[in-house]
Amino acid sequence: MKMKKFKLLLLLVVTIGLFFSGCEKKKIGGVEKIHWDRDMCERCKMAISERKYAFEIVNPKNGKTYKFDDIGCAVLWMDEEKIPWKNKAILWITDAKTGKWINARTAYYTDDSITPMAYGLAAYTKKTKPKNHEIIRFKDAVNTIYEVEKLNTKKLEAMEKEDKK
Repeated sequence: MKMKKFKLLLLLVVTIGLFFSGCEKKKIGGVEKIHWDRDMCERCKMAISERKYAFEIVNPKNGKTYKFDDIGCAVLWMDEEKIPWKNKAILWITDAKTGKWINARTAYYTDDSITPMAYGLAAYTKKTKPKNHEIIRFKDAVNTIYEVEKLNTKKLEAMEKEDKK
């Protein structure tokens, strides 16, 4: 009888332990693993394959992570989707030299790289940024994205106008 109670108690403890281990709270703000060549960009739906230009946006309220193949897609997605937490979003980008995740808001950028969506922006830390290269900061990188998008829109409109002739 004691053995039966012990087994029942043990089963109960194990079940409760498994239940609560599944309820472990996820740490909000960390980088979520990207499954290269399988995860899709939230905006353009292309497979994320370039390890030097990947980008993640984390919702600071619920920890949901959104993945992108290029910083340009990420910035434009926040505008297009009218993300109310845009200014508080946790932003991660891969260092173009090391491939490690870094804070996108404090990164150093160059604007002449060949990137997945042709916005040309590559991110670096203070230690990895290229020497003898013009460096811009996050705010200027965002402005560069808007400028490139404006030029792309004008080119597209001109092509559509030409097709109608």
